[in-house]
Amino acid sequence: MRESTADLFISLDGFASGMNEPPLFGYHGEDLIAWIRENLEKPQTLIMGRVTYAALAQFAVASSDELNLRMTALPKVVFSSMLQDPPTWRNTRFVRTPVEEEIRELKHQDGDPLRSIGSISLVKSMIRSQLVDRLRLMIFPVVLGTAGREFMYTGYERTSFELLDSTILDSRITLLEYKPSKRKSPT
Repeated sequence: MRESTADLFISLDGFASGMNEPPLFGYHGEDLIAWIRENLEKPQTLIMGRVTYAALAQFAVASSDELNLRMTALPKVVFSSMLQDPPTWRNTRFVRTPVEEEIRELKHQDGDPLRSIGSISLVKSMIRSQLVDRLRLMIFPVVLGTAGREFMYTGYERTSFELLDSTILDSRITLLEYKPSKRKSPT
């Protein structure tokens, strides 16, 4: 069975983006770029929603840097009922079937591991349907407050996780890796 990993980059107060925020919340660093590069080099199928696809595709289609070329080469599955074929980003397939149904089917097929990058609503659906095998939160040392957009935790049901690993990148960014807990959540 294919493993699925959900990667979310968030602020300390749980936002995935903010008004006028630069990429990576402005916290570029050698460790972070090395982590991104290392994780893109692994075999994988990227899964994402419409908003993440639109944000990434606009840069990747016109970019020739190493990271964007690698993302372009990877197979991508995009969940959207609004996007129209053909995709502008190579190696992309648009899916209109329900997230739970499609990911469950993908997990049972042979192939590379599945990895969601961003796509808060997609990850929420995957967690609710118990389709996330590993949740990785990259926490940036910034509080966005009223400038925050895309709050990560809204609408989640109570879900327990077990910490697998924690890493500090560039002496300021915290990476927390979790797996869903097998223990029943207390009620």
